[in-house]
Amino acid sequence: MSSARRPLDGFAASVMLMLCLCWGVQQTALKIAAPAIDPVMQTAIRSVLAACMVAFVMLVRGVSFLQKDRTLLPGLAAGILFMMEFLCVALGLGYTTASHMSVFLYTAPIFTALGLHLWVPGENLNARQWAGVTLAFAGVAAAFSSGILNAGLVPGMWIGDALGILAGAFWGGTTVVIRTTTLSETSPSKTLFYQLAMAGAGLWLFAWVTGADAVGPMTPTIWTSMVFQTLVVAFSSYLVWFWMLRRYLAARLSVFTFLTPVFGIGFGVWLLDEPFDPAFGIGAVLILGGIALVNMRRSV
Repeated sequence: MSSARRPLDGFAASVMLMLCLCWGVQQTALKIAAPAIDPVMQTAIRSVLAACMVAFVMLVRGVSFLQKDRTLLPGLAAGILFMMEFLCVALGLGYTTASHMSVFLYTAPIFTALGLHLWVPGENLNARQWAGVTLAFAGVAAAFSSGILNAGLVPGMWIGDALGILAGAFWGGTTVVIRTTTLSETSPSKTLFYQLAMAGAGLWLFAWVTGADAVGPMTPTIWTSMVFQTLVVAFSSYLVWFWMLRRYLAARLSVFTFLTPVFGIGFGVWLLDEPFDPAFGIGAVLILGGIALVNMRRSV
């Protein structure tokens, strides 16, 4: 089987649109289920269940858990960073809106680019990409000011926004670990298993220690949110994303991910009636523009 990546076709574009929709609504889904299950506990539950599903897929495909491929330590490192990312998201949603979290979380490509610049030869940022980094951080400042200015409407919003930025940094760090270690050569399902297993165990322990592990009355809406987060987001969407990366040009696929925070804003405003102000909108546009500059290739 050829390892050459293909340019995007209609099928790939449709799949990426659906993935971005799923990822865009996940912060809203966490908020919707929060009255019954703390977001930390939600993330722990979905991670544990999704890890079990990925393990089953690995067994069916004959992917060994015990193979001596030197992935254990980097796998644990990636898992810890993945866990910290979602811990910041879960805690941050207690202070800020799903719309804000969607935008700040997707600053991750900027942190990835900076990490690769520091650690990977040949991944140095050029002048255009540095301009993109500057533009993105100007957008972060503008969007972050929205949380401070709207403190009267949403108390402590700036805390949640800061946790969203930190979550983006942890996500960027996860990508750098995967790109720069033996994880880049192992099965995507094994890499995903490391991340989900560590997140599930760590977040469940955190929820238990802090008393956030209680589960309230489960309504049909809460059940729908949890099934969506587990089956669609944590399990299916990530496996489909890895499958797409193996078959299509990654640079072309990454363009579609810019739609995710746009969908996140839309779902937050539509489903949760979240406030939206010009400062945040301007900041979001600057962030997306900066990410586009950073990820733009010199040639097509």
